Amino acid sequence: MLLLVVGLGIQTAFGQQLPQYSQYMFNQYAFNPAYSGSKPYWEGVSSNRYQWIGITDAPRTFTLSAQGPLKKDNMAIGGYLYSDNVGPTRRLGFQGSFAYNVKLSETIKLSFGLSLGFNRWMLDADKITTYHPDDFYFSNGLLVSYDPDAKFGTYLYHDDWYFGASVGQLMHNRISFLETQTGSETFMEDHFFFTGGYTFHLGDDWDIEPHALLKLGLPAPVKFDINLLGYYKRMVWIGAGFRTNDAYVAMMGFSYKDMLRVGYAYDVTATNLKNYSSGTHELMLTVKFAGGTSNSDSTPSLE
Repeated sequence: MLLLVVGLGIQTAFGQQLPQYSQYMFNQYAFNPAYSGSKPYWEGVSSNRYQWIGITDAPRTFTLSAQGPLKKDNMAIGGYLYSDNVGPTRRLGFQGSFAYNVKLSETIKLSFGLSLGFNRWMLDADKITTYHPDDFYFSNGLLVSYDPDAKFGTYLYHDDWYFGASVGQLMHNRISFLETQTGSETFMEDHFFFTGGYTFHLGDDWDIEPHALLKLGLPAPVKFDINLLGYYKRMVWIGAGFRTNDAYVAMMGFSYKDMLRVGYAYDVTATNLKNYSSGTHELMLTVKFAGGTSNSDSTPSLE
């Protein structure tokens, strides 16, 4: 019984075991540590996602990250904190990362990144009604499990385009909440992320950017996100997208003096959940707070 509830809880968010983001193009460090150092300044990103409004105990995800280049040797570091609540389950995680950027040409760089950290899984047994009132596993209140975690990624980038590939949950941890639980069929699968984007410059004021994200977390269904953003003077943008077997996405945002970026996304559920939910809200805040490093000769065009 315990394994069934945990398994359902951790896969509810989007049929896979890791959080999802509609504005992933602005939050790539959350799933790819190689993104660190790809810009010539330090950047902090906060994201709040409230999924399936109207459904009790629907997924709620909060992330906070900071990353940027060091002053020499093309190295970069960063840190990532997140909280993911789904029904009776909660997951708190932290990872720190290191990345190394290699200059392939005057305009192209390739980065390799590795992050290490831990997860704290919590199962609130008080929120679960069992068939047997004296069920042993659910008579212990708040159940907690600590597990190490790691991600690895690569990131190829240019002023006008990028391509990234990463894999998460490298340690394949099995989740066990009780010392008496000798084995568990609930474990963390590899999750693969492939991203890409391109900037088309339409005169001096307008830019068009298609972005794509492919997510593999077998045996869960493959997820494919595709978005199109339109920028005016790199200050204001609107966009639309589609996530296979999940939702349609609308987004908008603005930048203030090239230091602060605010973005909002609204998902319209495309599955049968639309009969019970009014949609999903996601709010993002990005702050640029340092710069002037040795990587300043190559900057992706996401600003």
